Amino acid sequence: MTAPFIPPRRTLMGPGPSDVPQRVLDAMARPTIGHLDPAFVELMEQIKSMLRMAFQTRNALTFPVSAPGSAGMEMCFVNLVEPGDTVIVCRNGVFGGRMLENVKRARGVPVVVDDAWGAPVDPDKVRDALRAHPGAKALAFVHAETSTGAQSDAATLARIAQEHGALSIMDCVTSLAGTPVRLDDWGIDAAYSGSQKCLSCTPGLSPVSFSSRAVERIQARTTPVQSWFLDLNLVLGYWQSAGKRTYHHTAPVNPMYGLHEALVMLEEEGLENAWARHRAMHEKLKTGLEGMGLQYVVDEAAHLPQLNSIHVPEGVDEAAVRARLLNEFNLEIGAGLGDMAGRIWRIGLMGHSARQENINHCLQALEACLR
Repeated sequence: MTAPFIPPRRTLMGPGPSDVPQRVLDAMARPTIGHLDPAFVELMEQIKSMLRMAFQTRNALTFPVSAPGSAGMEMCFVNLVEPGDTVIVCRNGVFGGRMLENVKRARGVPVVVDDAWGAPVDPDKVRDALRAHPGAKALAFVHAETSTGAQSDAATLARIAQEHGALSIMDCVTSLAGTPVRLDDWGIDAAYSGSQKCLSCTPGLSPVSFSSRAVERIQARTTPVQSWFLDLNLVLGYWQSAGKRTYHHTAPVNPMYGLHEALVMLEEEGLENAWARHRAMHEKLKTGLEGMGLQYVVDEAAHLPQLNSIHVPEGVDEAAVRARLLNEFNLEIGAGLGDMAGRIWRIGLMGHSARQENINHCLQALEACLR
């Protein structure tokens, strides 16, 4: 007979998931109820309200997609991009590349603005691309590029999009609740995130938010959305209906309990306090890493506090170090992706993982492996 699965207890300091507080795990163990139960409907309303706080928005259409951040990304593109639409796509890492793939699969016409991996998106290049393509329908960019640890100037990029009549689509999977995200102040039209990073919840949910301009674009479509499950015209009846909700899918009830508890904890801490904590922990980790002679991939002005990418020292087997950290110290850090595979480590300070005791453990373990 197969024994129950008992996972090892790890300290999660990779690019996600992050450590999950016991309060969130306990919340997920509460009794399951139906996804149309009036009590669950009330939970949905509370989650929407708290997500608006996290996104700093008044957008009515703000809710968690019942799937991971990649589905939130796809929801934005399949709803806002019609065949033949020109979309400016900023690519400065892996996840800008995934945006590009989504535009292609929605049969849009992508115009790629490339920047070096580890560099933020260059607003001047974006401005030039929009001038060269005056009919562009949208600008897509990654606020916090998880593959490199670079943070781009979302406010400036969104403003440039507005100046040229284009909608803005922003990936804030790694930034939401860890570094300032202000959808309304910046004028972002569509944003997607993930539950497993700075929100300190388990993987599997993708908070999204759409502006009234984005909703108008969706409602004015002349072609059907290519995905049934992610079609917002259908999802609206479940998440935004003021009265009786229409059945769309069976929502993941218990993970929603966890997200609700994580958002309650964010409210208790205070959003700006959470941003400040991530910044303070980043500075402490940075001091320790640089004290060991390790160098950051990203210039300091573009450092993403919750995702620290560092060069692997010459002559060091990066995979062997990660394996030893995991097996001897129960510590997970991330490897490089794409062009940076084998060349960098990615150390996460996200949500509940952004604590002094985690930093101490990480620095001590890493020093032991490199000694």
